[in-house]
Amino acid sequence: MMLFDKPVICLITRGGLVQKNFQIQKDMLISNVRAAVSEGVTLVQIREKSLASSQLFELARHVVDVVADKPVSVLVNDRWDIALASGAHGVHLRSDSMPARTVRAQVPDGFIIGVSVHSLAEREKFEGADFAMFGPVFSTPGKGQPAGLPALEEICAAVRPFPVIAVGGIGFENFKAVLAAGAAGFAAIRALDGSQRIESPHC
Repeated sequence: MMLFDKPVICLITRGGLVQKNFQIQKDMLISNVRAAVSEGVTLVQIREKSLASSQLFELARHVVDVVADKPVSVLVNDRWDIALASGAHGVHLRSDSMPARTVRAQVPDGFIIGVSVHSLAEREKFEGADFAMFGPVFSTPGKGQPAGLPALEEICAAVRPFPVIAVGGIGFENFKAVLAAGAAGFAAIRALDGSQRIESPHC
């Protein structure tokens, strides 16, 4: 599957699952993923940092099953070992994770690697990665000062054709602006998790 043959729409899970609520909340998360995929999401990033390894593996397996036979890729946040074991399509590495080039040497061909960056100065992290997620572009709770559209446009132009996905405060009112700035797609949590829906740019 060609991940970047059209604008990427990435659902990032909220990160609210913990060991105690896992069995109760897991089905709700999977239901949200299923609904988002049916409405055009092409990439799912499982970002549940508080789960035990066994629970994260179980969740990833379920999400992989949900997208089976659909043009959708599943990434596990940071844990490339669990991504491989669960049949997920790749991993998304945090800004403080091991280098993408190190992970690349350990995974099979076709395994997707994304990296988080916050400025053009971090472009050395792109080595070994398939795409970068840049942000926060707009204001979003707990993420500090937004970079803004000019910074997004600058990094997209500087590294083109390397794909950059925009993240941070993206919703109905501004997703078209990030695509116009040169982003290969966008990622969101609240705007794609069932509480609201962004009209697919694929239409």
